[in-house]
Amino acid sequence: MSITERWTSTLETLKSQGRYRSLRCSLGIDFTSNDYLGYGSSRSRIRPVGDLERNRSGMASRLLRGHHPIWDEVESALAAWHQAESILMMTSGYAANEGLISTIIEPGDWVASDELNHACIVDGLRMARARRFSFRHNDLNHLEEGLKAEHQKRHEGRELFIITESLFSMDGDRAPLREIVELAERYSAYLIVDEAHATGCFGMKGSGIVDELGLRDRILASVHTGGKALGVLGAYLACSALLREFLINRCRHLIFTTALPAIAGAWWLQMLEQVQEDHEGRAKLRENFTFVRNSLAEWNLVCSGDQFIIPVILGEDPKAVAVAQHLQNRGFDVRAIRPPSVPPGTARLRISIHADHTKKQLQELCEALAEGITTHGITGSL
Repeated sequence: MSITERWTSTLETLKSQGRYRSLRCSLGIDFTSNDYLGYGSSRSRIRPVGDLERNRSGMASRLLRGHHPIWDEVESALAAWHQAESILMMTSGYAANEGLISTIIEPGDWVASDELNHACIVDGLRMARARRFSFRHNDLNHLEEGLKAEHQKRHEGRELFIITESLFSMDGDRAPLREIVELAERYSAYLIVDEAHATGCFGMKGSGIVDELGLRDRILASVHTGGKALGVLGAYLACSALLREFLINRCRHLIFTTALPAIAGAWWLQMLEQVQEDHEGRAKLRENFTFVRNSLAEWNLVCSGDQFIIPVILGEDPKAVAVAQHLQNRGFDVRAIRPPSVPPGTARLRISIHADHTKKQLQELCEALAEGITTHGITGSL
């Protein structure tokens, strides 16, 4: 079989499974993106930034000629926001997670990772070649079983790590972070928290769940992205000054990546000013997702989690695709999420609620969803 035949065969298999993907322009009211606070659309206050628009920094890595003084300002502002010792900017959340994990975790180290952690965490662990323990989603007993067994036979010079998301991207539920921190301390493990979907939306100033719970000094690092609720390019790590220095010297995802342009740094500074004051946006987001969850419950549609990511699990891939198409035909941009993005048998609609959705839009979405599920003969609680 030639390589083109191999590719064609794989694509045909995906089509037959209902898992074929394609790129398309967005149409309809946005219930798909991670623009939770509406900064990517109607609520952004980002302004033109003059000379920085013509600045050409960013055409080399930060260690060569790609660094610009504005990133020092951004990192200082982020450190103050999180009350963290240090911040290191990265180009994307994927690069931040994969780079952090593959740099600091060594072969022979042991890592407990929630089974529903994002693909970038999984890929980082593959690169690290560590011993992995996948614990059942948010199952503290299973996590402790693994920690206890490994702690008893711990080898000299080998470290224990726990990695979890704070808000899970496909299930809309929160990790029990307080309890995980306590387990990490009990068994001398280091905790890394991916705050991608929580940053901007939790805490008095929006800095995330770790800060909301007062756990900043009890974790090794947290990972944050700008490309979701914050509406800006790039991502960053909140960590110690020593870890930042180590990553600058050893993290291939930083050393060999072209830096972000300076104009993106100006956007970060403007966004930080807005998000820290945006109590109204966070309150509106909570009001909107509470309304949708209550409305769906009235239609006997019970969805997991309790946040602005609302998974409607339909099980079979064709059902999820059919109901998504029904919603798209009604003017709502809702997509079907299928394996391997989610476990087999849990194909779903992932509904993303935003602060700038109107009550009318939310009500009509709920009605269209209930209609689509009924039309396609799907019964029972979801």
